[in-house]
Order: sequence, then C-alpha cells, then structure tokens
Amino acid sequence: MKVLILGGGGREHAIAWRLRQSPSVSQVFVAPGNPGCALVAECLPVHSPTCVGYLDVARRCRADLVISGPEAPLVDGVTDLFEKEGILFFGPSQAAALLEGSKIFAKRFMERAGIPTARFAATESLDEAKAALDQFTYPVVIKADGLAAGKGVVICWTRSDAEQTLDAMFAGQLVGAAGTRVVLEEYLTGEEVSFIGVSDGERIVSLEPSQDHKRIFDNDEGPNTGGMGAYSDSRILTVEERALIERTIMQRTIDRMREEGTPFRGFLYAGLMMTERGPMVLEFNVRLGDPETQALLHRMEGDFGLLVRTAAEGRVDERHLKFRPEPSVCVVLAAAGYPGKPRTGDTITGIEEAERRSATVFHAGTRIQEGRLATAGGRVLGVTSRGATLGEAIQRAYEACDVIHFDGMQFRRDIGRKGLRRWEGIAGA
Repeated sequence: MKVLILGGGGREHAIAWRLRQSPSVSQVFVAPGNPGCALVAECLPVHSPTCVGYLDVARRCRADLVISGPEAPLVDGVTDLFEKEGILFFGPSQAAALLEGSKIFAKRFMERAGIPTARFAATESLDEAKAALDQFTYPVVIKADGLAAGKGVVICWTRSDAEQTLDAMFAGQLVGAAGTRVVLEEYLTGEEVSFIGVSDGERIVSLEPSQDHKRIFDNDEGPNTGGMGAYSDSRILTVEERALIERTIMQRTIDRMREEGTPFRGFLYAGLMMTERGPMVLEFNVRLGDPETQALLHRMEGDFGLLVRTAAEGRVDERHLKFRPEPSVCVVLAAAGYPGKPRTGDTITGIEEAERRSATVFHAGTRIQEGRLATAGGRVLGVTSRGATLGEAIQRAYEACDVIHFDGMQFRRDIGRKGLRRWEGIAGA
C-alpha cells in the first residue's frame, strides 16, 4: 500500500523511516517533509497547508492510507474531510480531537469519565482567572486552553507570578489566541511518563512507555520547550502500573468517547504524572509525541503499516505490534535562541559520521540552503540510539551528538539520567 504522512518534522521522519521497513508498505510519501524524510520517502509540496490542500496531495499520490503527524490538521477537521471523500485516514475526528485542541474540554471530559487528573478551574476571562487563584495553593499550574506547540504550560510559584502570567496570557503575549481561555490546575508531584496507545474506536493497544524532557536545560531547569529528548525503556512502568493505566485511563477514555458519540480512532497520548495517589493525567494529545516517537519507533518491530491500517479500518490487530527489549534514547539538538526565536541558516555537519556510530539521526528543523544542509527551526535534529542497557543507549546517542556541529547548537546532557539512577545504580548520573 501507499502511505502518505502529513507534516515535516522529526516525528514525521521517524514514522516514514519505520514505515519504509514495513513489508505491507510499497511507497511512503511525506507532505511537505524535510531533507531527512527525503532519504526514506518521496516528499511532496503542499500548495496550501489546509485540509483541502492535504486532500489534493493525497489524490495526487493516490494514497491508500494517510496519517497526520501533527495535531493542527486533526483539530481543523482533516479526518472528517478525508473520510467524506472515501480516503482511509488514521486520526480522530474534529470532535474527538478536542481532547488536545481544548484543555478545558479535556479536563471536563476527564471529570465526567472519572479519569484521574489534577483538580482544576476552567476560566474564560482575566478577572475570572485571578479570582479562581484563591482556590489553589502554590505552586499552581496555568495552561492555555488552545494549541500552543508544547509551550502553553507555566508553573507559578507565587501569587504575583501567577497574576503576571495570566496578564500576559490573556493579552496574547505568551501563546497568542491559544491563551484566551485558561485552565488553573493543582501542581502534582512525581515522575512524568508518556503513554501512547493505538485505538480503532473500540479497543486500544499500548506502545511501550517513554519519558519526555520538556525543559531546555539539564536537571529540568529553564522554560518549557516542545521536548528536548526522550527515552523508552520497558522498566519505566511496572506490569501492575501499566495494567492500571490501560484500564482506568486509556480504555476508559475510548469507552467514554464512544458513549458520548465521538468515537476516538487514532493515536491517543496520555501525559501522566506518577503520583502517590497513582497515575494522573496531565494532558491528552491526539497524535504521536515528539520526540517520544523517535525513541519508540527505534525499538519497534513488526509491520507498523499493517498495525495502523487495521486500526484505521476499525479492527486493530496487535499481532503487528512488537518491540525490541533494548532501551532507546533520542537527544534533541536545538538551534541558538530556542525556545524563544531560533536562529536559522547555520550549516549542519557530521550527520554521516554520527550514523556510522550506531545512531539514527532524524531531521526536524532542517532545509537545503545553497546546496548545504542548514538549520530551519528550533528543534533541528533528533539523535537516536538503542543499547543492550539504558546506559549503553545513552552513551551511543551522546557519542553521535558529539560529532555533529552547527553554530549555536544546544542540547541537554541528562536525557535518561533518571532511569540510570533508578535501575543501574550509576552514582552521579
């Protein structure tokens, strides 16, 4: 079958890379893709980054199956349009995509469904939000209601910080229109886990657990980003924890969405906090995570194409879902200025040497400029490796990072360190 992937970042490169290895897949297209995607797939221009524009691309390449990498097309209703046109699409409907498109919708849904999550207040004006601060102790979490590319969450440690954040958010200074409605939330303590499932609208099968690293600097310091790295290791969750999450969060979400008339078919991502009260949902996403996808698909075996196709057809077949036991690590190399305004146009070197060192380098923000590979976004590359142990995977990834260069390159040196401390007893990790 011919598969079309919508998007052009590191997640889409990883999806194309894995699909290229699927026996059921004859051709892979990415629209618009990037120079890395072009190494494993055919990149197609998108004349208009709208649902109708994507439909035109799908018709041109005669795609048998279409997958959206990013969330924005899903929230805009791309699935509904493709289904109306009779093209098989894997992703939730516009109504179901509100799980990510609106934090307020998601929190109220979780409340109705009895899904464990932090206590919250949904607010639609600055005055209402400031008054709702009286309901919380500090720190308090402030979340923009709309899509904000992973940057719409602010942890405020004092009342003054919270009021200043609310002023900026409602004024559109932080995340634009995404912050015109806001959720206030109690601050949860514990360790974060990314848990992703593949749903056909009735059933959901789980990928391996992973852990994202949102902050720009080591030790989880500095502002939030779209993700500075991730690792996947089966030991992140116990068998009992995984079963609890599957039962009380993942399947319960799928069941309730179907009962409410908005069945969820697609990748369901639950960002969890493992608290003393048990796993609690921080957020839902309606697509694969980035950079979790790079780490997860590096471990995946089986026919990923058939897994997605059977789910899209309403009969997910988990026999196509297999993972290698080895842990994997993805380290994001970011541009100067990120997560603010990133500098672009810097020449990138060393990728070939990195890949000779047992790494796979996924392109995120790259472009060909005057015949050379150059930076074109905040998150530039995702350097990904596996190893017999987590320590070996980390070592391989960083050895590969050290031979890549572009001016202003920045990356965290502690991706996977929490796992090293917990399972491998490495002092100082």
